[in-house]
Amino acid sequence: MPSDVNPFGALMVTYLVAALISGMIFVYSVGPSNMSAGLSKINWTSVVLALAIVGLEVGYVFVYRAGWAVSSASVVANIGLACVLVFVGYFLYRENVSINQIIGIIVCMFGLVLINI
Repeated sequence: MPSDVNPFGALMVTYLVAALISGMIFVYSVGPSNMSAGLSKINWTSVVLALAIVGLEVGYVFVYRAGWAVSSASVVANIGLACVLVFVGYFLYRENVSINQIIGIIVCMFGLVLINI
């Protein structure tokens, strides 16, 4: 993405194209007569997921524009996201968190420190 392009404008075009492609695949997979039934099952989670995706994508754009290497920025973002999702799963969905997961989070945090030194 060119540095003089507004990241939100670029993401808008990106997601419009993705929406068109997703729409075509949706119609193909459920059939035109079943579209309303398929769409009626969608709830608030799709909106929240959209907000999360836009936040992550614009975060990537800003990180790359700030000069981070593509290889390390992606690793840092994905490790951070995985660690946050463990807590989201625990607090919102009452998922069990094992000692192995806690050790994994500690190892990931140590890895993040090493990557960013």
